[in-house]
Amino acid sequence: MTSKLSVEEKAIIDHVESGRAQSVDDLETETKRYAQIAKAQMNKKKAISIRLLESDLERIKAKSLSQGLPYQTLISALVHQYAIGKIKLDA
Repeated sequence: MTSKLSVEEKAIIDHVESGRAQSVDDLETETKRYAQIAKAQMNKKKAISIRLLESDLERIKAKSLSQGLPYQTLISALVHQYAIGKIKLDA
């Protein structure tokens, strides 16, 4: 299987293969640092504004109250589950 590399990926390969790449002094610390950076990037949240029917919002608020969580958290969870394909909408 062949995959197409991005310009950045090709540049990284060229840099490593040229012999100019150097190992870091403390690989374990650097690995942890970059893992934290990646995790923070994945968990970044963006505030949005959305218009909903007032009746839908009231129903969501009631359901979130019965679940014991804030309604915005419930809405966020629903959007996330849809985004990852865990729930689907009927067409």
